Amino acid sequence: MVPTLIDLNDYIRTGEGANGASYNHKRDSNIMLKLYFRNFEAAEKELELAQKVYRMGIPTPEPGDLVTDGKQIGIRFRRMEGKRSYSRACGDEPERTEEYAREFAQLCKKLHDVHVDTTQFENVKDRLYDMLEANRFFTDEQKRKIHDFIASAPDADTAIHGDLQFSNGIFTEKDGVRTPYFIDLGDFCYGYPMFDIGMVYLCCCLNDEAWTMEQYHMSNATAARFWDAFAKEYFGPEADMEAVMKEVKIYAGLKTLIVERDTGRPMPEFRAMLEGTVY
Repeated sequence: MVPTLIDLNDYIRTGEGANGASYNHKRDSNIMLKLYFRNFEAAEKELELAQKVYRMGIPTPEPGDLVTDGKQIGIRFRRMEGKRSYSRACGDEPERTEEYAREFAQLCKKLHDVHVDTTQFENVKDRLYDMLEANRFFTDEQKRKIHDFIASAPDADTAIHGDLQFSNGIFTEKDGVRTPYFIDLGDFCYGYPMFDIGMVYLCCCLNDEAWTMEQYHMSNATAARFWDAFAKEYFGPEADMEAVMKEVKIYAGLKTLIVERDTGRPMPEFRAMLEGTVY
């Protein structure tokens, strides 16, 4: 893809995440922009995946084109007027946390009911094998045991978001009716849904208070309430929650591979979910 040259002066910066910043167009209310800070090849990958996911009918903002301001690479999307993330909504209205968590769980269940053409997307196991091989912080023996666990996980052709944080679910609201969407689809793939659910648990229950407040706009207590309501809705009233949590924690620990890749340092608070089980 050849990026279109844009003038960043035509845009207003509206937010910032770990990998990039978001902007709204000053004159066209239908356009929003996501610019990557680094790893520019990820922009092209995300656009390609976003286009495929959008065509599949999975709710996500309509992707536009690849752009550059001459320094950074980004993607333009159709702007979702008045959108809020589920994390921001809980931070703004903590008294409605359980309501938002149940709604997000329903959105995730619908995603995990989708079966994909596996020739069009990457297997989550292959992605994790690559990250495990590149990881500098696990020993060879730990890597072998983690590899064996990943291989033992159930195989599935289920759609997986790949970075299922409650900040990557958004909604718009009109006349009291909320319409939810997924965003940030650069890690979209397929496989066993628990690979996704582990990230939800990690975000809700494994960060320190300062990080949760900075990234998700809520306290750890509110995030824990979100997880409790989410898990009950996602797994259902008949689920053996003790068994569910035993499995969820291992998959949350596997997300260490993603976090250590992005931060460039070991994350013992997340690795703890693997100790005594995977290694």
